[in-house]
Amino acid sequence: MQIDRRAFLATLGTAAAINAMPSEALADALEHHMIENLDADTTATELKVRRGTGVLFGGPLPSSKVPLELKVLEPMPEKPTLVDFFKYRFAPATAKHVLQSAADAMKKGEKEELILACLLHDVVLNLIKVDHGWWGAQMMEPYVSEKISWGIRYHQALRFYPDPSVGYEYPETYNQIFGKDYVPPPYVKQAYEYARNHKSYMDARMITVHDLYAFDPNMNVSIDPFIDIIGRHFKQPKEGLGYDNSPVAHMWRTLIFPDTPL
Repeated sequence: MQIDRRAFLATLGTAAAINAMPSEALADALEHHMIENLDADTTATELKVRRGTGVLFGGPLPSSKVPLELKVLEPMPEKPTLVDFFKYRFAPATAKHVLQSAADAMKKGEKEELILACLLHDVVLNLIKVDHGWWGAQMMEPYVSEKISWGIRYHQALRFYPDPSVGYEYPETYNQIFGKDYVPPPYVKQAYEYARNHKSYMDARMITVHDLYAFDPNMNVSIDPFIDIIGRHFKQPKEGLGYDNSPVAHMWRTLIFPDTPL
C-alpha cells in the first residue's frame, strides 16, 4: 500500500505533538491509518453478498439482485427428514417454485419419479446457485434413483436450449437475467449436447418443461400431496439427513446449521 506521508502526519496534529510521540505510538498510529485506508480502498467494490450465495445464506433469487431478509431459523428435529427441510429450511420462494413444478407434473399425469425430480430440482438453490444442476444432483444421489439425479443434473444445461417437440421455449426471464446476447459457456453447451443424445434425455427435459409453469406468485401448493411419493422414492436415512455419513451429509448439515461460524 502506498502511504501519503503528508496526509498521515496531518492526522497526528502539530509538529511538536508528533516529535513528542514515542516510536511505538507512531507505529500504532501508522497501522491504524493503513487499516482505515485499506477499508476505503475496498469499500467501492465491496459486496454485501455474492450472487452465487445460496438463498438460505442471504443470496438473492437468480432473477433478483436484492438479498433476502434473513430471519432467525427454527431448530431442526433430531433426525430431520426431507419434509422437515421443506418446513424449516427451504426458503419460501424456492419451496413454492418446486412445489408448483411438481404439482404441474402431477396434474399432467407424469410418473412419480419425474414428479419427485420436479419437487427436488431447485432446492439446492438454498445452499448454492452456481452450477445448481450438478450440485443438486450430487446432493440427492444417495437418496433417489439414477433417473431422478440424472434429470436434475442435466436440466441446468437443457434450460438454455429450446425443444419444440415438447413445447419448451427459451425463457424470457433469462433475457432479463443474462441479457439477450448471452451465450452459455462451452461446458454448458457440451453438457446439453451430451444430454440431448442420451437415452435419458427426456428425464431432464421434462423438468425444464414443468419448470416453465412454476412461477405463479398467487399459487400456493402444500407438500401434503407429495408425501406418499417421497415415501416411495426418497430413501430417508434412519439417522436423519445430515447424520448418515453419506458423501453429501455435510451439504444437508450446512443447511441445518447455516449460522455455525466454523
